[in-house]
Order: sequence, then C-alpha cells, then structure tokens
Amino acid sequence: MDANQSSTNVINCDFRKRPFPIATGSDQLHVKPIPSTKRRVVLGDLTNSEDLTSTHSSDNKDNRRTISTVTANKGCEVEDCVKSELSISSRPVNNRKFSVAPLIYQHLHSLEVEENRRPLPNYMEKVQTDITIGMRETLVDWLVEVADEYKLTSDTLFLTVSYIDRFLSSHPLSRNKLQLLGVSSMLVASKFEEISPPLVEDCCYITDNTYTKEEVVQMEKELLRFLNSDLTNPIPKTFLRILVRTAQGDCTPSCEYLSWFLVELSLLDYSCLRFLPSMVAASAIFVARFTLEPEKHPWGLKMQCYSGYKPSELKDCVRAIHDLQLGRRASSSKAVREKYTQHKFKCVAALPCPLQIPSSYLEE
Repeated sequence: MDANQSSTNVINCDFRKRPFPIATGSDQLHVKPIPSTKRRVVLGDLTNSEDLTSTHSSDNKDNRRTISTVTANKGCEVEDCVKSELSISSRPVNNRKFSVAPLIYQHLHSLEVEENRRPLPNYMEKVQTDITIGMRETLVDWLVEVADEYKLTSDTLFLTVSYIDRFLSSHPLSRNKLQLLGVSSMLVASKFEEISPPLVEDCCYITDNTYTKEEVVQMEKELLRFLNSDLTNPIPKTFLRILVRTAQGDCTPSCEYLSWFLVELSLLDYSCLRFLPSMVAASAIFVARFTLEPEKHPWGLKMQCYSGYKPSELKDCVRAIHDLQLGRRASSSKAVREKYTQHKFKCVAALPCPLQIPSSYLEE
C-alpha cells in the first residue's frame, strides 16, 4: 500500500461492500480486505462446506469428527434425572455434577476446565499493551468472512479464535502483527480440521500480500511451539451438537441455526472468554428456545440433567448472549449477522427477540 492509500481512514472491500478500519485511532485495526477476485481455486474439487441439514441426520459427519452420540444413560427418564439432581452435593464437584450427561460430554468438560486450554479472561488488561478489545473484535469479524469465503467449517473458525486468545494470553503483540496471527491461526486450524486446507500463499493473498510467505510460516511455527502441538480444544460448537441431540424433538431446525448464530456472535465478545465453552453452548440454546417460544420455559429438567447447568448458573452467560443478539454488544458483528440472514440458515439473524428475559426463567 502506498503513502496515499495509508492516509485514508477506510478501505473499501468489494467482497462485502463495506469498509474496514485503518489503524488511525487507538481502537482501530488495519485489516486488509479479502480481494474481490480469486486467482485460483483454493480448495480444489473437494469442498469443505458444512452440512447445513439438521444435525439429527448428519451422523456420518459427526462420526468423522469423533463426536459420539452414545450416552451413558440414554434411556434416563425425567424422574431419574430429578433424583440424580437432588442427590448431587452443593459442592462444585464436576464429575458428579455431570454424572447423567453423555460420556463424551463429561470427557469434553474435563478438558475444557484445564488451565492450559483456557485463555485468560483479562489478557487485554494484563498482557497486551498495543492491542485493544475493539481490534480483536474487528479481526474476528473479518475471520468470519474469510471462513465463509473459503468455505471452511465452523470448527475451524472456533479453533482459530481459540488459538488467537490463548496465544495473546501470554505473548504481547503489536497491532501490525495481529492480522498475521489471525491468518496463521486459521492456517493451523485448517490443517487440523479441513480435508483440503488453504495454502500459505492463500494466507498472504487474503491479506493483500501485507505479509510474506516467510512471515506466515514463521508465525505458524511460533504458534505451534506455543501450543506444543496440542491442537485439540473443546469448542462451544462441539457441546452444542451434543445438547441439540439431547433436545431432539424440542429443537427445530430454526432453533438449531439460531443457536449456531448465537455461539458465533459470542466469538466476537471479549467478555465471553470468562465463560466455559459448554456454558456458552447451553446459554445459546437457552436464548434460542426463548426467542422462538418466549411463553415457554426454555430450560427443562432434561436439559438441566444433560448439560449439568441449572438456569441460575447460566444467568450471566444467558444475559450476555441475549445482549449480543439484540445488538447491545459486539458492534462489529456485521459478517456474522450477514451470514445468518441467508435463506440456508432460515434467516435466523433477522428473527425478533423479546427485549427482556423473565427473571423467573433464570431462577433455581
């Protein structure tokens, strides 16, 4: 970019027809737009587009991702759930709290609470000096566009953001390297998740060649060294798949897509880092069901048993996600909203939602 271009405040993006901020203010991030014309077929003949049918009919895909639907007590009746809940001590003992949940859910929960897999919820204040919350929000929103343009799975997107937050929790970074970290994280996540991941050259191309191939490779090495090659990490989408199956007939396709929309919105909100991925997934289903049927309590005994969360435990996270849905937070969430206003997602981003959640829904 020449000197005249760098002096402008915005840069037009033909792909989404909206501006991206240049780093002229303390809370802005220079993010190169996705080029409007591709020079090559990035992913070849094999596409990585996510199956948009209901997860009830996508067993083969989930088996490939090792997300088993076998539960420890699949035939558990509501009465058994209630008895189990009443027998649980008030002490926060996780393995007992999730005793009626599917075994894979219990295992994932035991992983998500590990300290090395969790980003610091206050790393912006404790670690970073040149990066702001607004810059992170802009970067994540841009990555949503990149993932959509290159037809990457949502698992890749969630892992990408997880790598970014974990890396920034211990490594101070200058703002001119934040987009480099973003594309390098997406490259690593793609190699782990995708059938045909993008190339290093593609990562340079989508940043308008702001970074060289050598810079991307070097950042990739640094990221892998930090992750210690431990690329697996429980993400909200994984827990969401399990809980949607738990709801079964109570969760319509619209409810499922709306839950997807809400968990992707949570990616942009820095304050949501304080919540566990399982809590974010449970809260997204809570808000989705409330949106579609506001007169009905969204969190019955069955969901309490299988998720391990009572409504009162979800209260803060539910309110945060509800605020995101109403646009009270994450002001840069344009890409996510545009994505979920498409007909293939049943336009769930455009669904009206009550302004207040009754306090009775969030009590014991």
